[in-house]
Amino acid sequence: MNPFSMAVDATFQSFGIPATYTPGGGESVAITAMTKRPDEVTAFGDTRIHSETAVFEFRVSEVLSPRSGDQLHVDGVDYLIQGEPVADRDRLVWTLDCYPV
Repeated sequence: MNPFSMAVDATFQSFGIPATYTPGGGESVAITAMTKRPDEVTAFGDTRIHSETAVFEFRVSEVLSPRSGDQLHVDGVDYLIQGEPVADRDRLVWTLDCYPV
């Protein structure tokens, strides 16, 4: 196992939370996720709109090919993946933009 993969596994083990990933029409899989919930400020003319976002990360080793429209269940809330998931450079971690359903 390479040192980057070992570091990612250690990080998820220390800071990750239990989650369930469900592909469209498929079987649910228990995974470990890390949450990021940065606030997003969007300028619209002279107005600034403040909105919460839901961004999750999980390991590629747990889910090989997540897709837009799949679901994630975290802390009692169901989220729908929107847009295409993005993998890091080493293809160890997926980053997913989601919204609650």
